[in-house]
Formats: sequence, structure tokens, C-alpha cells
Amino acid sequence: MTPAAFLAEHGFRGARRVPLASDASFRAYERLEGGPRPALLMLCPPEREALGPFLRIAALLRGYGLSAPHVFAADEGAGLALIEDFGDDTFTRLLAAGEDEVALYRLAAAALAALHRRPPPDELPPWRAAEMTEAAAATFFDWWWPAVFGEPAPNELRRSFAEAVAETLSPFAEDDTVLVHRDFHVDNLIRLPRPGVAACGLLDFQDAAAGHPAYDVMSLVEDARRDVSAEARRAALALYLEEAAVADRMRFLGALAAHAALRHVRVAALWTRLARRDGKPRYLRFAPRTWRLLERALANPACRPLAAWFDRHIPPALRRAPEEAAR
Repeated sequence: MTPAAFLAEHGFRGARRVPLASDASFRAYERLEGGPRPALLMLCPPEREALGPFLRIAALLRGYGLSAPHVFAADEGAGLALIEDFGDDTFTRLLAAGEDEVALYRLAAAALAALHRRPPPDELPPWRAAEMTEAAAATFFDWWWPAVFGEPAPNELRRSFAEAVAETLSPFAEDDTVLVHRDFHVDNLIRLPRPGVAACGLLDFQDAAAGHPAYDVMSLVEDARRDVSAEARRAALALYLEEAAVADRMRFLGALAAHAALRHVRVAALWTRLARRDGKPRYLRFAPRTWRLLERALANPACRPLAAWFDRHIPPALRRAPEEAAR
């Protein structure tokens, strides 16, 4: 079914379609003007990305009392969905306009704690050491390494990296598992005129999985796309630890550093992949911050095995996007 036919079938024939800014995914969004209600058209190319996970996770989050867009209509085969329009008040835009950073980060942390207090459904895919290692290797070794060293990474290097990651994360392997959003940061949060944690609208959650709660907290306070102030970081962490009833806070902070290190490895290399494979060099501006965040995480005692691996194999001078060296 074509987008025009889909819109006509669901009462939006003649609505003006206004493209919204794209992100790093294959999805695209259009704001529909002149239809029966405010709505967005989501276009999700089925050969690149399935629509089903978005629909299921959106329903789950709404069932938890959190704010995910309502889905008015969907055609999974065509990769089309009509969804609620949350407007333009993303936390990123609000922060740029001078809104209270601490207040917004506290709201995000409260919504996250509310999400993590719920047991994850059984059908969620896992997001633990094995999956995170595979995802990191897919960017770091398949894209960043050959761009820097001019040749594929040896298999032995991949194995030793996986061993270092496993040793770093193993102390936290038996911790509670929650639904992790996996991309919980201010670009994917939007303020709504609703009470309590429902005021924090959630976006881009289709990759949600079952993993360690520190992963989402780290994604929020160690954002690769913006500098989070020390005050906002402290406030968000304090509120989350309190409302999520974290018993061993020092252990949680160690888990946060360990998960941060692995995420930053993946994302630091992701910017190179987006530039070289997907023709999106604009994301390279985030690379220096991501590498700085990685260095900070590796300095934490919880990350000693992974830090030792980096010290053996990657000199500090090479810890950057290869594109930086070409400038």
C-alpha cells in the first residue's frame, strides 16, 4: 500500500505532509496538517527496519502509565503507521531555549525509575554482555578499526576484546533485569502537558530490550550528543537512585561506568559508520565528546579489564574518529 492510499483509507486524504528532520535510523516522519486530528505519518521501510517492535513497545509503555505515542492505524507490511503527534518540545529544544536543565533531567530520571520498577515482559530480547559485545564489534571492528589501521581487525583481537568486556561486566551479571529503552537521552524525550511522569513523552523506543537498569541511566547522564552539567548529572542520579530504590548505590555506579564504557566504544565508532556507509557526516561532530566520555569511563576501577585492553592495543593518540586526523 502506498502512503497516499494508507492516509486516504484512514481519513487523511488531502492532508498536507510536512517532512520532519531525520535521525540516524532508516525511519522517516511526516507531520500531517489539515487532517481530522494532529498526527504523524511514520514511514518505516520494511526491508530495512520492522515496524512491529515500535507498535508493541508503544502499547506496553502506555500500559505502564508512561507516555508513548498512541497508534491510530498501522500497516506493518507496508511499514506505515499513523501515530499521535507529541509536538516539538523535545528536551533538546527546550534546553537550547534556556529551560531549566536540572528540572528536565529530574523529570527524565523519574520517568526512567517508573519504567524500571516494572518487571520486563518475557518476550523482550536480551541486552546483556553478549549482545552488547556483538553490537560494539559491529561498529568498532568492522568500521572504526579498518578506517584507522587500514586493515581488518585480527580475530584474536576480537576474542580478547570480548573477554575483556565479559570480565568487566561479569560482576553485574546477576543484577536485576529491566526493560531498557536503549537510547534514553534528551533527543528522544519530549515534554507534554500531563501530570507526573506522563509529562515525559518517550520516543524512539523500538529497540527496547531486557538488560541492566544502569544502561538507560548512563544513556541519559552521559549523552554523546551534548555536555550534561555536573549539577544535572548529580540531580538525575540522586533522584533515580531514590525512586528506583537502589540498595547498593556504589555497586550501581560501578555498573553505570562499565556499561558506559561499552556503549561509548560502540557509539564512538558508529559516527564513522554513519559517515562512511550512510552518507551522514554531520554526526562526526559528536565524536570528540564520545571519545572523552569513553576515557572517563575507562578510568573507573570497574572498567579495569577493558581499560587494560585499550592500553595494550590502541595508543591514546589514536583514540578518536579517523576523520579528525584528516582535517
